[in-house]
Amino acid sequence: MSSPNSFNLATIGVVHSCYKEKFGIPRQPGLVTEATARLELIPPYNRLDALEGLDGFSHIWIQFIFHACITENWKAKIRPPRLGGKTKMGVFATRATHRPNPIGLSVVKIGRIYQEDKKIFIDLHGADLLDGTPVLDIKPYLPYADNIVDAKGGFAPTPAQTMKKPVLFSELAKSQCTQYQNLHNKEIATLIKQIIEQDPRPSYLSEQLDREHGIKLWNLNVKWCARIDHFEILRIEQT
Repeated sequence: MSSPNSFNLATIGVVHSCYKEKFGIPRQPGLVTEATARLELIPPYNRLDALEGLDGFSHIWIQFIFHACITENWKAKIRPPRLGGKTKMGVFATRATHRPNPIGLSVVKIGRIYQEDKKIFIDLHGADLLDGTPVLDIKPYLPYADNIVDAKGGFAPTPAQTMKKPVLFSELAKSQCTQYQNLHNKEIATLIKQIIEQDPRPSYLSEQLDREHGIKLWNLNVKWCARIDHFEILRIEQT
C-alpha cells in the first residue's frame, strides 16, 4: 500500500547482461561500447504494442534498481571513485549505487526489438547494467531536450583524464579468445580490452602491480593483472 511518502513500483522487465558481477562494470554507460545486454519485458508489460514507435529512436533511458545493493546501508557522504576515493561528497552529488532509494538511471543504445518464444526483448549496446537488473521504466532519449550543451559537470566536468595503459593478451589468452569467438560467434577480445582499459580496480588497489584479478563475463572468468606500463590478460577460464 502506498502512502504520501512511499510508492509501490512494478518491475516491467529484467536485464540479461554480459556482466555477471559488479566488479568490471564501467562507472558510466557508453564507455564500453562492445558490452551487450538485452531487456526482457515481463507480464503484463510484454506487449509489442507498448513498444510501437520505439524503433524510431536510437537510444533510451532506463530506470532500474541497484538490486545488488539493496541490503547495504546508505551514507550521507561517500568517496567517489572519480576523486580517487580520498575525498568525500554528498551522496546526492554523486551517482553512487548506495542510495536511500537504490534507483539507477542509464542511457543506452538500442538495437533489435523482437519477439522470441513468446517473449519480447530489446537489444542494448554500451550498457552498464548487472545481469538480472530489474527495470522500472524506459523512455526514449530526445537529443534536443536531453543533450544540454552548456550544463556544468561539478567535480566531473569532462571524461576522466586517466592515462590508459595498453591492454596486452598472453598467447594463451589470445588462443582462448579465438576459440570462444569461433564457438559462440561473439567477439570477446574487444570487450575485454575496453573493460580493462577503464581500470575497474577500486582506488585502494590502483597502485598495486602484478596482483591477479578476475572479471566474470557471461560464463567466463577473465584473469588479468596490472603491470608497470600495461595491463595483461593472463587467461580465460570457463565458470
